[in-house]
Amino acid sequence: MDMLKQIFPFSFSQKKDVTALVINLIIYIVVGAVIGIVIGLLASIPLIGLIFSILGSLVELYVFIGIVLSLLDYFKVIK
Repeated sequence: MDMLKQIFPFSFSQKKDVTALVINLIIYIVVGAVIGIVIGLLASIPLIGLIFSILGSLVELYVFIGIVLSLLDYFKVIK
């Protein structure tokens, strides 16, 4: 669990109410969308497109796991 808290520090921040959770989720979604658009544009470059496609997939996976951990932490499923 300590390793997860180091990798996803924003997911385990104090969420006292629903608005803090919603702000946390919105930040994850916006950051994921912006990085996805930038990497999507860079993925169209023929030589390094494959590398950026893989990098984009990893970023989106990180955002998804961060959202899931944030929800689980809010509902006190994990500590």
